[in-house]
Amino acid sequence: MRRTTLTLLVGALAGASLAMAARQDAPADGGPHTMRLGNFSVSLAVKDLAASRAFYEKLGFSLVGGDEKGYVILQNETSTIGLFQGMFDRNILTFNPGWDRNTNTLADFDDVRELQERVRAQGIEPVVSADPDSTGPASFVIVDPDGNPILIDQHVAKP
Repeated sequence: MRRTTLTLLVGALAGASLAMAARQDAPADGGPHTMRLGNFSVSLAVKDLAASRAFYEKLGFSLVGGDEKGYVILQNETSTIGLFQGMFDRNILTFNPGWDRNTNTLADFDDVRELQERVRAQGIEPVVSADPDSTGPASFVIVDPDGNPILIDQHVAKP
């Protein structure tokens, strides 16, 4: 009985691995699941920037950017958070097309205007839109079904 269970488990894991590999090899124009959104971070609206920064530093986060007056960017291994005082009233999920996690510009990425068009094609209308005729930095905002804002914020020119 144990051998049968182990055989089934190994088979299921192998199947899951093959399915994951197939998804990773999917073409870039394969639909909504292949949108390259760029670097991800959580942007937190905070009341006291210094107190929040001190708290997250106790959790092992280190300063990697920001003006240290209105906002800071902190990282801990592969996790990035932004702390923003007085800039917005809600926490925001943030994606940065064109950037890796160290804010290096990527040679190849999905432009924010292309992502906006693809989001609209999926029936999601931005609450703030990027100018589709622009070529420089741009952003748009969508809201998930629970009211959570998602910022797609590209800081570099169209590739």
